[in-house]
Amino acid sequence: MSERFTIRPATLEDVDAIAEHRARMFDEMDQLSPAGFETLRTKSRERLRDFITRGDYLGWLAIPAQARNIIAGGAGIQLREVLPHPNGNKIAEGRHAIILNVFTEPAWRHQGVARLLVQRIIDWTRAERLDRLVLHSSEAGRALYERLGFVGTSEMRFAGD
Repeated sequence: MSERFTIRPATLEDVDAIAEHRARMFDEMDQLSPAGFETLRTKSRERLRDFITRGDYLGWLAIPAQARNIIAGGAGIQLREVLPHPNGNKIAEGRHAIILNVFTEPAWRHQGVARLLVQRIIDWTRAERLDRLVLHSSEAGRALYERLGFVGTSEMRFAGD
């Protein structure tokens, strides 16, 4: 926690804000058509409600100390189980998380909000002893993630139909 922001867990009451952030994030990265914005926001809201209820999505929100009714930014993880696999000299249990929805409101950017949120996620995954934590980065976020210890991997994505 910083003196300027409180980081709190997201709840079902925050689903609308998280879905809005998600749609705006993709829109800002030019990965969403104007016609797709509302569809993504609506579908994300429905899925987030389900995932949070099941415990498959955990989110954290940054609240400014001087504006307690504002969400300056948010980030979350989707938990997923995979088969056990080698991880260095041990066999990992297959507990993974992917970081999603890292978004800071424009008025709060360059004030450490995303760093605080992602560090909270890192701390949580370490405490929970997850085997792997991954994310997909925009160009704007890459330097921050590298400073926090993330490295490029050999992951590839199928680009066919």
